[in-house]
Amino acid sequence: MKPLYITLLLLSALAIPYHAKAQSSKVAYDSTLAKKLNADEYGMKKYVLVLLKTGSATGFSKSATDSLFAGHMRNINRLVAEGKLVVAGPFAKNDKYRGLFILNVTSIEEGKKLVETDPAVQAKMLDMDLLVWYGSAALSETLEIHKKIEKKSH
Repeated sequence: MKPLYITLLLLSALAIPYHAKAQSSKVAYDSTLAKKLNADEYGMKKYVLVLLKTGSATGFSKSATDSLFAGHMRNINRLVAEGKLVVAGPFAKNDKYRGLFILNVTSIEEGKKLVETDPAVQAKMLDMDLLVWYGSAALSETLEIHKKIEKKSH
């Protein structure tokens, strides 16, 4: 019992400096940035999360598939340029899900309209599930960081 008591006492002593440091290292609130990013009081906002999945159309030739995915990438780049797409990427190979988008919109209807501009979705090569998602308003800032770390663009 005594070793357990000593262990708990030591762990408590170690936690005190950590707790004090965590409270003293708060970052100053930037109201201008929060407003620019449409952040709420928690620094969060609504987005639309899109799960892209294998569509109902199959049997495309290689050239048709290549053309549709080239159009898919052009559409992604257009949505990024318009500030409507903040995250996109493929999933590892699986039987159903192909990739995801996080759209900088607040309604399923607006998200659906944006995704329907994708040639691969129009051809039914890809289908979609959409959900409203609540995440950090700073998420859109990752695109500027990404530009600094990519060697090749899509």
